[in-house]
Amino acid sequence: MSDRYEGKPFLRLLDSYVLAAIGHLDDANANWLTEAEPHFRATFGAKGSWRDIVTSRMQFPEGMEASIREIWQQGRVKFLAMDGTEPDPVAFTHQFVDTKFPH
Repeated sequence: MSDRYEGKPFLRLLDSYVLAAIGHLDDANANWLTEAEPHFRATFGAKGSWRDIVTSRMQFPEGMEASIREIWQQGRVKFLAMDGTEPDPVAFTHQFVDTKFPH
């Protein structure tokens, strides 16, 4: 099985942005992302937090996180009604990113 992020360092930030937007970024990754911000600024030639870097590079409009959260919540309700179980936030994130932002 190949690593999703191999050769695609920005993809991990983008996935993390979506996970954070839907309230499912775990504390360990949130802390790591914050600690790695100097590295991200150097790597991507950007300023600000890791979220600022994603927003800038992707040219996201204001309110993008709220829009992603709304899509998650609407899909979650449908998934629960259809399957009776909670959807997997990581699977949602991968599908959302792969569909909306092909890499």
